[in-house]
Amino acid sequence: MCGFVGYVNKEKDKKENIKKMADLIAHRGPDSEGYYTDDDIALGFRRLSIIDLAGGSQPIYNEDQTKVIVFNGEIYNFQSLRDDLEAKGHIFKTNTDTEVLVHGYEEYGENLLDKLRGMFAFVIYDTKTKEVFAARDFYGIKPFYYAKMNDTFYFGSEIKSFLIHPDFKRELNEKMLEYYLTFQYSVGSETFFKHVHKLMPGHFLKYKDGELTIKRYYKLEFEYDDTKSYEDWKEGVKAHLEDSVKAHKISDVEVGSFLSSGVDSSYIAASSDVDKTFTVGFDDKKYSEISYAEDLSKKINTDNLSKLITKEEYFKNLSNIMYYMDEPLADPSAVALYFVAKLASQNVKVSLSGEGADEIFGGYNIYQESFVWPWYYKIPYPIRKVVGLIADLFPSHRGLNFLVRRGKKLEDRFVGNAFIFDNKEVSKLLKNKRQTKGFQDLTKEYYDEAKDLDNPTKMQYIDFNFWLIGDILLKADKMSMANSLEVRVPFLDRPLIDYARHIPTKYKVDGNRTKKVFRDVAHEKLESKVSDKKKLGFPVPIRVWMKDDDVYSEIKTRFRKDTKFFNTDRIIKLLDDHRKGKADNSRKVWTIYIFLLWYDIYFGGAE
Repeated sequence: MCGFVGYVNKEKDKKENIKKMADLIAHRGPDSEGYYTDDDIALGFRRLSIIDLAGGSQPIYNEDQTKVIVFNGEIYNFQSLRDDLEAKGHIFKTNTDTEVLVHGYEEYGENLLDKLRGMFAFVIYDTKTKEVFAARDFYGIKPFYYAKMNDTFYFGSEIKSFLIHPDFKRELNEKMLEYYLTFQYSVGSETFFKHVHKLMPGHFLKYKDGELTIKRYYKLEFEYDDTKSYEDWKEGVKAHLEDSVKAHKISDVEVGSFLSSGVDSSYIAASSDVDKTFTVGFDDKKYSEISYAEDLSKKINTDNLSKLITKEEYFKNLSNIMYYMDEPLADPSAVALYFVAKLASQNVKVSLSGEGADEIFGGYNIYQESFVWPWYYKIPYPIRKVVGLIADLFPSHRGLNFLVRRGKKLEDRFVGNAFIFDNKEVSKLLKNKRQTKGFQDLTKEYYDEAKDLDNPTKMQYIDFNFWLIGDILLKADKMSMANSLEVRVPFLDRPLIDYARHIPTKYKVDGNRTKKVFRDVAHEKLESKVSDKKKLGFPVPIRVWMKDDDVYSEIKTRFRKDTKFFNTDRIIKLLDDHRKGKADNSRKVWTIYIFLLWYDIYFGGAE
């Protein structure tokens, strides 16, 4: 796991600038650094040594040094690919997966991507044709950003490395705030920095002679297969999971595993035969999973290392964490992930983690919605809509919320696992006139692609293309790399997902259970209290802390300081109503607070 940065322009001496840019992401690779520069391009690399510790420094070249690569990630099938390439006459100088990529591109071109099994973001530069080829993995496990400003084209693992280049102009992309207030993260291909984009998962780009082309090479498609029995699916999932965990343990350094109380990380820890597991919790026992992790670790014969996070530690590290994130992310569990990654990094260089299981196996509780009181959906939609509009006039209440949600079409009420502010609320919060029509600008394309699927699978598809990419995987990468730790996610394995995408809905979720087939596989390794545990997410006590004088005062002070983005009276009312117990506004308040905190970090309160 590593980090890279680069740019293309006609700058005469690029060595000083690229060194400074790479130094800003030294946390991604403290073990070594490497550079390539010529009249047209500069490449900078920071390495965290995992495979071929002695010979794997980058950049790496092909035989005649006409192609040079910088790469972040792991290719789990690199050895078989290497065997094929050697049979075709390619000569290798290292034992790295990186060199397999540069020779593979030399042999197969862009078709190499479909042969890969792993997580990756990489850039290959052809010194003869002056073409840049870059690609990001299928599911967005590894980040990739790019920007074009005037005559300079930037690319890299983190946005912050662009900011100190003399040609880079730092400007806020304010329209992203409108989407962020609904999603709680930076969503889609644009970023909060004008002209800076994300290369989306399953895409590659080419850049030559000032021209940029982007192409999608992979798209997840859910296609039900009703020809197999439940037992067949169970055995198939079991075999693919075992194979994936085995592949994800390939390493020349020790591998550990994160461990919470959930079935996903518990299954990984129990299946991987690691020596160490890592857990964090909070000093309020209601928000700590440490006792569970210690119990399971004893049963699977591993050492559990744990840490209790105090409120003071949480807020002390918040600004630093938002710096590492590059963009605002209002998921409170990102901070907890930072601490567990820090704990793990003090003991290992690689840790396994359970991200992706919910999105592919149907794990979120909301996917059960269609199976709870299904008779209500038989009422004609116009009637449900009117009932929902009336219910929405009253204060929030569980029963009324049911009517409000079911009075809206799925496309207007589901954007992924988090939904913070709706379009009307966003308009009322913001001082300035809206630049977008609302979140449907982004989600409509994906709902159109999923129009023939049932509602639970539509939700999976939205979560896979929004929540997983923009929140789950982003924080996993940024928080682990902030601590120079590689995190691997066995559930997001190409062969496993190619298999699991065909599982019928009835084997994934019903009115009683989520992740049905996976839970039954996990039950062979875990006690039923674990394999059948309801999805909770990572518990963080911010809703409690916001009522404490110190946190309340900190948030209120920051809200009052803002004169640029929000209607002050409205956001303070959200905070005060939460403190008085009139409504649980914790997620709404936190989303606003995190943006203002992030903005001060990257823009100093002014552009």
